[in-house]
Amino acid sequence: MTALRHRTAATGADTGPERSAPVAAAAYRVARRLAGRRAAPALHPHGVLCTGRLDVHGTADGSWNVPWLDRPGSYRVTARWSRALGLPGNVPDGLGLALRVEDAGGSGAPLDLLLTSSGAGRLGRHLPLPRHRALSGPYSTLVSYRTGDRVRVLAAFPERGPHDAVDVALPALRQALLRAPVRFDLRAAAAGEPWRSFAALTLQEPAPAPEHGTVSYDPYAHRLPGLRPTEWLRRLREAAYSGSRHGRGGPP
Repeated sequence: MTALRHRTAATGADTGPERSAPVAAAAYRVARRLAGRRAAPALHPHGVLCTGRLDVHGTADGSWNVPWLDRPGSYRVTARWSRALGLPGNVPDGLGLALRVEDAGGSGAPLDLLLTSSGAGRLGRHLPLPRHRALSGPYSTLVSYRTGDRVRVLAAFPERGPHDAVDVALPALRQALLRAPVRFDLRAAAAGEPWRSFAALTLQEPAPAPEHGTVSYDPYAHRLPGLRPTEWLRRLREAAYSGSRHGRGGPP
């Protein structure tokens, strides 16, 4: 079963509506119940919002076959660092790193990337990994992306520096950002090929919370030509988000 899940994720194949509907319905119910008890999102209920910059390296030969990846550029980023289950203190938890790359597709057209603490190996890059230390390993999209004519996973690898020992408690993440910028090397890889760098991410000081609610990231709505997530898990994710909104009193 694990091998089948990995193979499906790597190829971008869908599980089909007949198989996914019961799982999506269960995800909706669980998320709705959990959000109602918390009066907060079912997953990633609390986080640290911060500003940043993404510098795309670009290529001389168009080898990514994706306009945004092949063209050098610098973009403003709004990021949210969060704990997946919202466990207290510095208890190990899966960590989320949500990125909104402003104007990546032109004025008013952002790119959203949802990254989760994971491994770096062929299987581990598709699985969430709880951590004691926030910067002890990569954050990956888990779900593969269509990048031109290939299917690849995208990941952010933290650079070594003064933040190596930062634990996963949200106050510790906030203090780390106040002390110095946190830097990541963004890479992509398909099955059977090495990780290849395509951009540098710098996260800076914490940002104030939005006046109404929080930033809502959606990698399916905010994608780019030639760079989009595969459909695997889309229905499950949408059901969970819908249940979470409904549990907090919003529309399902």
